[in-house]
Amino acid sequence: MKFGFDIDDTLIDLRAHAFSLYNTKLGKNVALEAFQALQRVEIHEPFGLTDAEGSAMWSSSLEEIYFTDCPSFEGALETLQALAQQGHDIYYITSRPKQHCKQTSEWMKAQGFPITEGHFFCGMQDTEKVAIIKELALDVYVDDKPAVLETLQDVKTKVILKNQSYNQHVELPRLNHWHDFLELVNN
Repeated sequence: MKFGFDIDDTLIDLRAHAFSLYNTKLGKNVALEAFQALQRVEIHEPFGLTDAEGSAMWSSSLEEIYFTDCPSFEGALETLQALAQQGHDIYYITSRPKQHCKQTSEWMKAQGFPITEGHFFCGMQDTEKVAIIKELALDVYVDDKPAVLETLQDVKTKVILKNQSYNQHVELPRLNHWHDFLELVNN
């Protein structure tokens, strides 16, 4: 089978990692419950930052957010390693900025994610992901962003939504824990 995966907030817990970094950088102690209650992707509001300030904070912190010790979601790494060992094709499709593509691929490999030459797509807008997913004719694609998954209604690809606080309004097969991934694929 051909499996496709978004990276941030699908395989790795990037926003929670960034939230922790924001607490440190801003000298605050905003509780994780504030993060878990967020209804949007952006994480700056609990810190009292405006959208412009939040955007500037995110942009100035990208290297630290992307390439430090951001953890993968429990079971994600093991699931992808098992899929690779079983001979499945694994594709990564991330909208991280182009200037971070090579370093992202290297970082993912260093974490143990199985990456095959030509199976790593990076540097596109979320809306452009759809064309890649269609072109690859993936059997399964997992992402956290409703805007990506909702545009895949007319394809054979089974779409699975990685559960996040900001996507609760979406009615798609929902991945709460990576240990449940194969069960979702087979249903």
